Amino acid sequence: MTKLLRAGLVGVGMMGRHHARILAELDGVELVAIADPAGNPHGVGGGVPVVDDVQGLIARGIDLAVVATPTRFHVEAALALAAADVHTLVEKPIADDVESGRVVADEFRRRGLVGAIGHVERFNPALQQLRARIANGDAGDVYQIATRRQSTFPARIGDVGVAKDLATHDVDLTSWVAQSEYAGVSAQTAHKSGREHEDMIAISGALEDGTVVNHLINWLSPMKERVTVVTGERGTFIADTAAGDLSFFANGTAVMEWESVSTFRGVSEGDVTRFAFAKREPLRAELEAFLSAVGGSEQTELSSMDEAVRTLSVVEAALASAEAGGTFISTSEEVRRAR
Repeated sequence: MTKLLRAGLVGVGMMGRHHARILAELDGVELVAIADPAGNPHGVGGGVPVVDDVQGLIARGIDLAVVATPTRFHVEAALALAAADVHTLVEKPIADDVESGRVVADEFRRRGLVGAIGHVERFNPALQQLRARIANGDAGDVYQIATRRQSTFPARIGDVGVAKDLATHDVDLTSWVAQSEYAGVSAQTAHKSGREHEDMIAISGALEDGTVVNHLINWLSPMKERVTVVTGERGTFIADTAAGDLSFFANGTAVMEWESVSTFRGVSEGDVTRFAFAKREPLRAELEAFLSAVGGSEQTELSSMDEAVRTLSVVEAALASAEAGGTFISTSEEVRRAR
């Protein structure tokens, strides 16, 4: 009989409740306790005991844990779990800053533990399809990757701005989809809601392979949008990651009789394809990958802590650029340090 992995959950707020639901349902793992000083307000986990802190969780004899607390508590919780030799998945971002994130990544590596970060967009079915099709050459040479991520302000977020909370998703997914690191970025931010941290950021930059990137992210929109657009020599992919949909707008091959219009457009309009594929819940797929990694299986989709440090370094470069009035900042040196 296969031994069940004993899991603990740190934080059971808006994100933690979804981790609790899935951990309670997955085969091969038993959610034995939740650590949250506020208790279990959502009543998730099927009556699983609730303890006050991480040490109380460790005392339950856990093999793995998920940290779903506010960002300012990530480092303390992760290092305590590493000291107890507990494999850990930490929700993004890895830490408040790059240096703290590097301390966490180094400690998990030194102890030979699985350390993962919840860049869950890697498990979005539309982006997985997009990555595979780009790697297959379906877009030809990739010219540009642009993302838009906007919504209302989430009241639960108070310790970081929109850049570290949301832009980390876009930076990570862009590098992962393109399979290329960032070479440099410039950015502008705005503070429109009276809070300490930025609630809007616009990032422009380039990847090391020459791909132009743009990210528009805010907490100021009355509607929710999660879109990734990849433009290449053969056409444009549009991934709606909120719905898990992927479409391709092909460059046409038909000769246009109206010469002036053809010259103006540069490319002609071809077929539009909306792909059909299985759509699994991204968070469930991510947790399954984490469990497999703990079991010894190599997981190429799961975000490592080192990758998360590189992502955070790009976001910090963008914030530094905004502070300097939009100056272009090379990220290559910082990315190499984070490798």
